[in-house]
Amino acid sequence: MRTGVSARLPAARAVAGVATRGVNLDAALSEACAAADPGDAPTIRSLAYGAVRGYFRHEALLGAVCDRPARRLDPLVRALLSVACYELEDRRSPDYAIVDAAVETVRAAALGRSAGFVNAVLRRYLRERAAIDARIARDPAARHATPRWLAARLRADWPDRWESILAALDAQAPMWLRVDARRTTAARYLESLHASGLGGRLEPRVPFAVEADPPCDVARLPGFADGVASVQDLGAQCVVFPLDLRPGLRVLDACAAPGGKTALIAERQPALARLVALDVNAGRLERIQENLRRGGLTAQVLCGDASEPSGWWDGEPFDRILLDAPCSALGVIRRHPDIRLRKSPVDLEKLPLLQARLLRALWPLLAPGGRLVYATCTLVKAENHGVTADFLGSIADGDRVDPASWPGWPALGVGDARAGVQIFPGEAGADGFYYAALSKR
Repeated sequence: MRTGVSARLPAARAVAGVATRGVNLDAALSEACAAADPGDAPTIRSLAYGAVRGYFRHEALLGAVCDRPARRLDPLVRALLSVACYELEDRRSPDYAIVDAAVETVRAAALGRSAGFVNAVLRRYLRERAAIDARIARDPAARHATPRWLAARLRADWPDRWESILAALDAQAPMWLRVDARRTTAARYLESLHASGLGGRLEPRVPFAVEADPPCDVARLPGFADGVASVQDLGAQCVVFPLDLRPGLRVLDACAAPGGKTALIAERQPALARLVALDVNAGRLERIQENLRRGGLTAQVLCGDASEPSGWWDGEPFDRILLDAPCSALGVIRRHPDIRLRKSPVDLEKLPLLQARLLRALWPLLAPGGRLVYATCTLVKAENHGVTADFLGSIADGDRVDPASWPGWPALGVGDARAGVQIFPGEAGADGFYYAALSKR
């Protein structure tokens, strides 16, 4: 296969897989790269991520130059156009070379008469680029590559913040590391980064967090193989504050895979009486074990459905329960831009029902005086404040734990009188997370 085509075509196939089959981008890339030259893999990955990240901005662009809606195009043609649009945005190659490569790729894919169509569309865009780009810039949803339904939902939930949320979700995510406080401090680890020729910064409000800047392969991180440092977003690391871990507690991490929060709990409080990591997906348990092994950490790893405790619970109550609930994951779009293509309004309607069911199932496992922390990585009020407020209103033995009382809480996010705190994407460099702590009388 000729140079250029060998990377662009697999990248477009990965994008089309996300858009039409709903697979996540990493899975689509694994499939696409398996049949490609290994040397092309970094370029394939870069093109696919760029095309997916800008997919809905490209949809607005194509709507201005196509005689038919972009969603009615052949899926592979549509994906190839997003790859080309991303390259035109990136501007690392001359415009004419990008158009020629796109046309060549269409021909290599044997897509009939689509080569002429792609050529015409891209050249018309280049002729009218200034006017089209100006029109897109005036539309927050198009400018930040967000589907209309999602922009409308975020505007309804956060009328004073929705545009800044869209902008944050359209940005590149930083690389946050979690330092194992048993073995070093964040300040000392930052020194070791600098000694290895890497940059970084501290976030003093989260004392075990270090940002690696720029992001790099984990193999370059000092101590990564031994668990001295692990990759974990700043917002995810904040889970330890509402948990208020203490020696001798019995802790359950429900929905635990891939195990980052389990490892964090074990690191921050080595003197727990018991730590159980539960996940319904047996295939993901090895990821939990891998994270624990790398850090020299211990936990009991169980396969089980958190909504059906009778299948795995031994009857011993827990003092702390972390429910990191399945959610729409809108707070981590900047890391996983394919979420914008794979989620729908229907998903957002179904998820609160699942989340409420999990809360109801796990509450009886909590000891009197214990605390359940409900966490998501989304921004939708119905999945966050709505779920926790409704649950508290339905039980007689539960209370909200005021975020102001969470030991060490770094004063991130916006509090809610009904339950918890919403951290917004980009705030202090964190992803979007929600936390609520509920105590049992």
